[in-house]
Amino acid sequence: MPYTNPILKNAGIHHVALSTSDFDRSVAFYTDVLGCKPKLMWGEVGKRGVMMDVGDGNYVEVFERDNAAGQPAEARVLHFCLRCSNVEEVIERVRGAGFAVTVEPKDVPITNAVEGEVAAVTLHLAFFTGPDGEIIELIDCKDL
Repeated sequence: MPYTNPILKNAGIHHVALSTSDFDRSVAFYTDVLGCKPKLMWGEVGKRGVMMDVGDGNYVEVFERDNAAGQPAEARVLHFCLRCSNVEEVIERVRGAGFAVTVEPKDVPITNAVEGEVAAVTLHLAFFTGPDGEIIELIDCKDL
């Protein structure tokens, strides 16, 4: 049975928030390339926001900000990770849409240092760059 946080009931990662200077491009990327669905959108041009439904109660929140273009991508977010069971297929969609794949799909064995948990896992992962330079990881791991 997975760990249940006794303080934060029904805990999990709800969303990762990003800033973008090209709101429409980002919405199109998350919708057309990654298959997300806009769930909630608000604001006036120049200050819009959207919750993109990734699936299973997980979201990417995108905020339109004029000054985002001047920010380095790492100031917006280090990286965020999306779960999926079809890493190679998604990477080909990303590549086909003209985005840079920075780590090709591969298996990464990790020895776990947390006592009482699974001793080791193999993560099947890949990384790519999104429309505003954000780093996105895809991961398929049954044990995590």
